[in-house]
Amino acid sequence: MASDSQNRVVAALGAAGVPAEIREFDASTRTSADAAAAIGCTVAQIAKSVILRAKQTERHVLVVASGANRVCEKTVAHLVGEKIGRADADFVRAKTGYVIGGVSPVAHAETPIVLVDEDLMRYDEIWAAAGTPNSVFRLTPAQLLTLTAGHVTRVKEEQQP
Repeated sequence: MASDSQNRVVAALGAAGVPAEIREFDASTRTSADAAAAIGCTVAQIAKSVILRAKQTERHVLVVASGANRVCEKTVAHLVGEKIGRADADFVRAKTGYVIGGVSPVAHAETPIVLVDEDLMRYDEIWAAAGTPNSVFRLTPAQLLTLTAGHVTRVKEEQQP
């Protein structure tokens, strides 16, 4: 039986004309590595939803990042135009309607500022959380952009030599 969170994702996908094929797993897909192992794809194909807190406006910033990348908070702050902080579980739940580990890039409780990792654009298919810590759905990068109205940009933390 699908949860209310998962039903919101299915409804959003349906409204956008994106086939809603939700895959559920017995094991958690909470981390990018767990999700990739369960699906049988690369970690880089996982479209992880990172929620940050815009400190002045209290809006939530959704960074849809490749599972292989760490998000650079300084870059996000520059792109958003205000200081950024980490979001705690209560903030994430209030702004998105999802629990950490199951945050979908669609159907948030409040409209987020959306940044999409440019590295996701190189894949034919990517996988995102479907509203629970053990469910995912497949989509294309173009569908992700349609669903989120996100801005494609470089968000990853650069490796230090």
